[in-house]
Amino acid sequence: MPHPDRLGLTFASFMNLGLDRAVTAAGWAGELGYSSFWTAETTGPEAFVTLTAAGAANPELDLGTGVIALQLRTPGVVAMAGASLQALHPDRDILLGIGVSSPVVTGQWHGATYGDRPLAQTREYLTLLRECLTGEPVTFEGDFYQVRKFRLGVRLGERRPKIVLAALNPAMLRLAGELADGVLLNYLPASHVPWSVEQVRAGGEATVYAYVHVGVCDRADGVELARRDLFSYAVVDAYARSFARAGFADEVDEIRERHAARDREGALAAVSDRMVDAIDVMGDAAHVHATVRAYADAGVDVPVVMPLPWGRDRMTTVRATMEAAAGRG
Repeated sequence: MPHPDRLGLTFASFMNLGLDRAVTAAGWAGELGYSSFWTAETTGPEAFVTLTAAGAANPELDLGTGVIALQLRTPGVVAMAGASLQALHPDRDILLGIGVSSPVVTGQWHGATYGDRPLAQTREYLTLLRECLTGEPVTFEGDFYQVRKFRLGVRLGERRPKIVLAALNPAMLRLAGELADGVLLNYLPASHVPWSVEQVRAGGEATVYAYVHVGVCDRADGVELARRDLFSYAVVDAYARSFARAGFADEVDEIRERHAARDREGALAAVSDRMVDAIDVMGDAAHVHATVRAYADAGVDVPVVMPLPWGRDRMTTVRATMEAAAGRG
């Protein structure tokens, strides 16, 4: 089991409980020896505001976005946001986790163009973002971004924000290894980690982070919520390919077939118990602890605990899950 100082915590799974819970969880993370605090972003709390609040509550935490959709912010804006956090926390890592998200988040919810060349756009984005973070004047001419004489106006010391790419499939995983400081894996069983790491290593030596979905709760309280959770990702093409590669091809085919036929109940029922138990893991403290260890043993450098807040008292579940993952349960 990795030492707790190599554990992260993400707010992504309980953002809907309120921004004040981020402050509470950041305090718990410090108490339990976690090293980093992450947040996602869709239509709830804005990522950098959330991280500012968490960092104020616990200045000893590294702060990460996991993830923000690259279509919704230019590389320059992300460099500015990351540098602002870095200036406030000069001795901690700021982890700029970005990804291509999905057409629903970018297009349907935010009215932005998802794009038809995600790999090429991501390559260009990473390249320009790294240049913007240098603090030197940047002129860039690409297919997606054109910048003339951008210069980051935030004073920083030697430490600069790190770039983390969310990736699922082979080409994006290799790109993370090639151009990013880290890669963030998500929605995969521990058994699929070695293959994913192999793809990253084909590109380079990026640090491997992974969201580990675990909850100290009764399975009966969460199993139907887990089916809804996994269904909502299985209908997204990139996640569907990843799930199929991880051994759930039959489930993915049936989920998508039922969904296309507008049979939501049938689609939810197609999310098998086997799929639930491999990805959204529920059980007692020992089972949660062993699950986090399994991801680390499989090749994850920094497991990032995503507490499944299922049960009668959600924050009690979050706390118990954090304790179990850190070996305190």
